[in-house]
Amino acid sequence: MAIAAPDIRRVVDDVYRTESRRVLATLIRQLGDFDIAEEAVHDAFIAAFEQWGEQGVPDNPRAWLVKTGRFKAIDRLRRRSKWDVSMEDVAEQVEAIADENANTETEGVEDDRLRLIFTCCHPALAPEAQVALTLREVCALTTEEIARAHFVSAPTVAQRIVRAKAKIRDAKIPYEVPGRGELGERLESVLRVIYLVFNEGYLASSGETLTRHDLSGEAIRLGRLLAELLPEPEVVGLLALMLLHESRRAARTDAQGELILLTEQDRSLWNREQIADAVRLVEGALSTRRFGPYTVQAAIAAVHAEAPSAGQTDWAEIVGLYDVLLRMDPSPIVELNRAVAVAMRDGPAAGLRLLDDLTARGEIADYHLLHAARADLLRRLARRAEAREAYDAALRLTKQPSERRFLEKRLAELG
Repeated sequence: MAIAAPDIRRVVDDVYRTESRRVLATLIRQLGDFDIAEEAVHDAFIAAFEQWGEQGVPDNPRAWLVKTGRFKAIDRLRRRSKWDVSMEDVAEQVEAIADENANTETEGVEDDRLRLIFTCCHPALAPEAQVALTLREVCALTTEEIARAHFVSAPTVAQRIVRAKAKIRDAKIPYEVPGRGELGERLESVLRVIYLVFNEGYLASSGETLTRHDLSGEAIRLGRLLAELLPEPEVVGLLALMLLHESRRAARTDAQGELILLTEQDRSLWNREQIADAVRLVEGALSTRRFGPYTVQAAIAAVHAEAPSAGQTDWAEIVGLYDVLLRMDPSPIVELNRAVAVAMRDGPAAGLRLLDDLTARGEIADYHLLHAARADLLRRLARRAEAREAYDAALRLTKQPSERRFLEKRLAELG
């Protein structure tokens, strides 16, 4: 049944948004090359736009796109090899890999993205290249978005991605989840990247919306897969941490999409089923006594989640957990979060002293949340002129529209 052009465009756009990264992950497995697979995805969606309007949308759009993309890639390579001798070997190699996978179009599709993350996080790649490649290939972030999130230039990110792909191709790094013997040593990189994916969904670095549910949902799905594959305490701890943050999604913004701080959120909107599931996971991870930073962060989030109200939060316990986290994983970001907790326990002046010390060191001088936290404490201390300066500094450093509007509102309240 034919579909009108505006309708088919909307349908294809919806499928692209929900399925394109899964299709890409499967085509990388089937074709054995990142760049060829990316071209194949592009060709497959063009074909979908041209054919689905006339023939109707297939019952399984993802399988159709994978099959079409594979055929398009092989056909493109065959045509190139006719006038470029250097492409003959590439065409033969890709066709051989594709033939080998021809009967496994749907086999393992659900964990193809997990395979892709392990490939992107291979120890042969530099840590910064692992992060950039995963955010680009698994999450479809642009080089500009990745650059902004990591305080580097877009050309630098692009170079990292190009070099990482070349390394995977030239070193013939396998597209697979490693065996149990290698899994443990590869785990730290994979956990870091999954959490980065979640964070980009939980607080988007760009775009009009504060959150990207597709990314945070995908990170949780990958976390569950990994927990089934390797139920180590830190894997379980990370999954719990993501579930606890995700449980507050409905309360984080108002009807207009504006930011609501944790202390002001309507806790009746929190997902109590997710919280209960996550608390059980945290308790299990803590009981092993082999836990790490993700589990401690999850324990902190659990204290927030179980408090009946902001005023009844056990800030002393939270500060104590941050002390543990600082010993495990010292960083200025952890110090910033601990200072905010100290301010809630001991008053804004105590927290501000810690933040001023942190600011003087200059390690995260370009981090907008440092200036926003200082501004809030200065506001609470009625030091209005200094608070305005700090809010201005935070505004200069953030590009997220929802965050900007929140900071501008705070500034306006100061007069």
